[in-house]
Amino acid sequence: MQSIEFPTPGILPCQSIEALIAGGAIASDTPFDADQVQPASLDLRLSDQAWRVRASFLPGKRTVEDRIADVSMHTIDLSGGVVLERGCVYIARLQERLSLPRGLIARANPKSSTGRVDVFVRLLTDRGASFDDVAEGYEGALYLEISPQTFPILVRPGTRLNQLRLKAGEPPKLETRSVGVELQGGEG
Repeated sequence: MQSIEFPTPGILPCQSIEALIAGGAIASDTPFDADQVQPASLDLRLSDQAWRVRASFLPGKRTVEDRIADVSMHTIDLSGGVVLERGCVYIARLQERLSLPRGLIARANPKSSTGRVDVFVRLLTDRGASFDDVAEGYEGALYLEISPQTFPILVRPGTRLNQLRLKAGEPPKLETRSVGVELQGGEG
């Protein structure tokens, strides 16, 4: 795992994301789409593999697929497009995988279009202790929990439901300072 220096702490712009793709820190099962890198994020795409699961879970000290073996109801092939039913929980493998260099972390969030159709999604990583967070130095596959809330949705490989933001370093924290204002008029 290499370490990369980023000149300014904060969220990485598209140029840095493209450099990480070119360097292999972000890889994909299929070629990246021309519009997949956004100004400050990377759209993540569903692969052709998903599982219907009994309930949501965090993998803890295990891989996501090890945990899926415990809670899976059945495997789903997304190749031809599949309708995901509302009120059910699904886990889908994403096409993208990471090999984050030291000094980088990532956080996923739903795309705004996902929220507009009332679909609950969150990212899972192997041995992840929280949803949507990708630890520094993470190397491995990415998975997405999907739970349609209001109505069924049609998904297929390449469907984009969430996005990933990459962050380098710690930006300076805001500070509070006490200041006073003299309200008494003085001479002059």
